[in-house]
Amino acid sequence: MRFLDNVPRFLFFTGKGGVGKTSVACATAVRLAALERPVLLVSTDPASNLGQVFGLTIGNHVTAIPAVPGLAALEIDPEQAVEAYRERIIGPARGLVPDEELASITEGLSGSCTTEIACFDEFTQLLTDDTAYGQYDHVLFDTAPTGHTIRLLQLPGSWTEFLSTGGEASCLGPLAGLDKHRATYAAAVEALTDPARTRLILVARPQPSALKEIQRTFSELAAIGMSNGFVVINGVLPESAGEEPIASALRAREASAMSDMPTAIANLPRDVLDLKAENVVGLDALLAFFVSSSADMTDPGSTDLADAGDAPLVTLIDEIERDGHGLVMCMGKGGVGKTTIAAAVALALAERGHEVLLTTTDPAAHLTDTLGAEVDGLTVTRIDPDTALEQYRARVMATKGRDLDEAGRAALAEDLMSPCTAEVAVFQQFSRAVHDSRRTFVVMDTAPTGHTLLLLDAAGSYHREIARQMGAANLAYSTPLMRLQDPAQTKVILVTLAETTPVLESASLQDDLQRAGIHPWAWVVNNSIAAAQPESAFLRVRARNEVAQIARVRELADRVAIVPLLAEEPIGVARLSALTGGIAQFT
Repeated sequence: MRFLDNVPRFLFFTGKGGVGKTSVACATAVRLAALERPVLLVSTDPASNLGQVFGLTIGNHVTAIPAVPGLAALEIDPEQAVEAYRERIIGPARGLVPDEELASITEGLSGSCTTEIACFDEFTQLLTDDTAYGQYDHVLFDTAPTGHTIRLLQLPGSWTEFLSTGGEASCLGPLAGLDKHRATYAAAVEALTDPARTRLILVARPQPSALKEIQRTFSELAAIGMSNGFVVINGVLPESAGEEPIASALRAREASAMSDMPTAIANLPRDVLDLKAENVVGLDALLAFFVSSSADMTDPGSTDLADAGDAPLVTLIDEIERDGHGLVMCMGKGGVGKTTIAAAVALALAERGHEVLLTTTDPAAHLTDTLGAEVDGLTVTRIDPDTALEQYRARVMATKGRDLDEAGRAALAEDLMSPCTAEVAVFQQFSRAVHDSRRTFVVMDTAPTGHTLLLLDAAGSYHREIARQMGAANLAYSTPLMRLQDPAQTKVILVTLAETTPVLESASLQDDLQRAGIHPWAWVVNNSIAAAQPESAFLRVRARNEVAQIARVRELADRVAIVPLLAEEPIGVARLSALTGGIAQFT
């Protein structure tokens, strides 16, 4: 593995959701620990699954991995991080300020922005605090999917720039000590941009969208000085998968994607890893992860695949259509195909004569690329953070700044430069899309799980504030959260893969949603090998591993649709339309 030559202290594994970042990061941690180098493996993904890979509970504290001497792991848990962060700010104020002021400070630290800052605060400590983490030769970061990670890695520079102007950032807390933060964030920027200390591992599947994603990631992070990049292409179909039509088609598709790799990453050092027949869970699988195996496999033939694809996607669309309008939200772990399913649902509704808005909250989504053409009755938009932020700042300056003097406008403009402002701007556009679903169909492709939960947290904070204000006046009101909680107005579809980790994460997401009063309407199992009825032993082994997971989904879900793995990627109107027309045939 080229990326393991002369390994620096910090390794960042990033890329599109579902490409295998966690598997690559965990296998790397095990490899380095075997060399008797103390290693700390950190997940910055709010939907972390490090614990599932190693078979133990990790959480928001450094946890030794008993099976691997020298290896410890940490999952930055948003809820625990924000609780600890809030206490560090509020604790010193108890007994020194009136209860009313303390309550005001607490309320100001209850939104999604504070959650982001709390996680970010822990992240910067890992980069800069040698007292707490200096004993580790290597610190490996298994990051959240791309959009969330780019923001996390850009934040040290954003906060350093903002604090250098003297901005009063409320989410940092009134007693946080801006000088201390300025020095910490500057040190984090220095560590991230030093190639002797930091290496960026760009993980992708051999697919155009995943390769385009790491090209975008590398370009954006190179702009802030993170230019020490290596490419890892994970999950390439091995020769042992056979030559049946679906295997041959997939192999040709992968080869084409890699030959057309974007220029910005084509010349970076590159490693290629084979797809594994079994799930990468447990120490044995991690030890064998970097080993290519060309051995022929035998099919145990003990599990029936016959009913794996008996729930086509069209059955869900028939039911969605009956309401005549409403919001359809596709949620789930990154890389499970939310964009594809959202586009297929929106296209089917438009082809049936309905006016449909297809939008996304995912900074990494490519709806227009997925559709490939305009469709009558279908409007495609995106909630772009940069555009939303620009529009929000202009609107606030035109309203609140209209009656201010020059000094007041300057102070308002400075406050709007806070990185937290982007969260408010995105939430406002999200709320507008939710509102539009009262009169038409709105199909929303959401960002990967962690980012989406932060957005829903913002919806909860807004709802509580409106309830407080309107309830006191005894007035009727409706908020985005109330619409999301109403199954007559919103249908949440959880998209997953028939694999252990995606199903576990989707089940956890369902629990999180239900605690917020939102009950998922249906699940979609995407890219099912079992539903494709493969012939080769390699693919049938993978298919048989899916059967138990499909059964688990049926236990968890009110409704289930299963989409088979396709020989051709479902891009373009014709192929997307075929997804809602029954089970695909491979010829």
